[in-house]
Amino acid sequence: MANVIIVGAGPAGATLALLLARCGIAVTLIEAARDFQRQFRSEGLMPSGLDALHQMGLDSLLETIPHRPLSAWEFWLNDRRLFRADEPLGCDRPCTLVSQPPLLAALVQMAQAQPGFDWLAGTAVKDLLWHHDRAVGVQLADGHTIEADLVIGADGRASLTRQRANLPLETQPKSIDVLWFKLPAPAGYEADNRFCTVVKGGRVFSLFHGAEAGQLHLAWAISPEEPTQRDDWAETFAALVPPGLVDHIRAVGDAITPPQRLSVVVGRCPRWHCPGLLLLGDAAHPMSPVRAQGINLALRDVVVAANHLVPVLKIPGEAAVDPTAIDSALGRIQAEREPEIVEAQQLQAHEASRGELLRRFGPVRQGLSTLSPGVGPLVKQVWVNQQRPLRQGITAVRLEV
Repeated sequence: MANVIIVGAGPAGATLALLLARCGIAVTLIEAARDFQRQFRSEGLMPSGLDALHQMGLDSLLETIPHRPLSAWEFWLNDRRLFRADEPLGCDRPCTLVSQPPLLAALVQMAQAQPGFDWLAGTAVKDLLWHHDRAVGVQLADGHTIEADLVIGADGRASLTRQRANLPLETQPKSIDVLWFKLPAPAGYEADNRFCTVVKGGRVFSLFHGAEAGQLHLAWAISPEEPTQRDDWAETFAALVPPGLVDHIRAVGDAITPPQRLSVVVGRCPRWHCPGLLLLGDAAHPMSPVRAQGINLALRDVVVAANHLVPVLKIPGEAAVDPTAIDSALGRIQAEREPEIVEAQQLQAHEASRGELLRRFGPVRQGLSTLSPGVGPLVKQVWVNQQRPLRQGITAVRLEV
């Protein structure tokens, strides 16, 4: 039987481990953290990500964890709403916010019900094992080693497996970081959960109700060099949010959480694999936060990876695993997935550049704000059309195993 090690139990690692285990392949899933309660995990599942989970047969799983559909997308310029676009924007399902920690825990629990699955939590990988320039396993921080026919690095944008395999990451110029705040949600926002993007006074930020009940999220874009220390966040936000939220922001000012700084890294590995090792998700292609593509593209990576890996790993009887066949499959996975990643990053960069234009040039912002009743519907139609690839996926992805 083939043996696979997956490093990292995020969305890519946990779902791929489940798919392989369900197909009768021995899988060891290794996660450095003891639980999934990180301070920040993205929540936005676009129709493309929801479709990937549907193809994996996980629709019912979503119903058991905190989740919340978005109602609409709103854009505000200088205290005037430019437009509102109601979900699902022509798709079958709306963008849905899902609490990642219980999702990941449920995926691992399902995988644990499969024979041949091994779960190592609170266990860090220190290095890769090599034999004749081929990755053949991992060395753990406690000194133990585990051998495998294939190692999969799904350990995020700071991937240790990528570093140990000497697979370079080509990054785009760094333009922003994000400060992430949480605060009590106002009455009514939960029922009408719009993703509200605000551009005013040279600032850009977004507001939306998270998957967990009663919690508003605020994502504040800053330059990488900008300091985060400030004593008057409540008044800062109150001066910029849409008029209907001003009183609420001031009333809950003491309950605004201290900001968590998220360093934005965007890039791609020219090569996602080497003999015996494959990178997936953020380990291979960290994404911009624009339109929540990271988790969605990672899930689509998993579908394609399973299609190519199961046939070469599910070996009948006592037949030996063919390393050449495995390595050939790794190349096919990258070849199939890379075009969508490249185009998605280009679309993200294009949308971010429009936001930066509005942020930097007050006359453009003021003109659109003043003319919003007339130009808003046209801008809305253009924006909705441009969102389709990022929402629905750029290439066809279908689970075949």
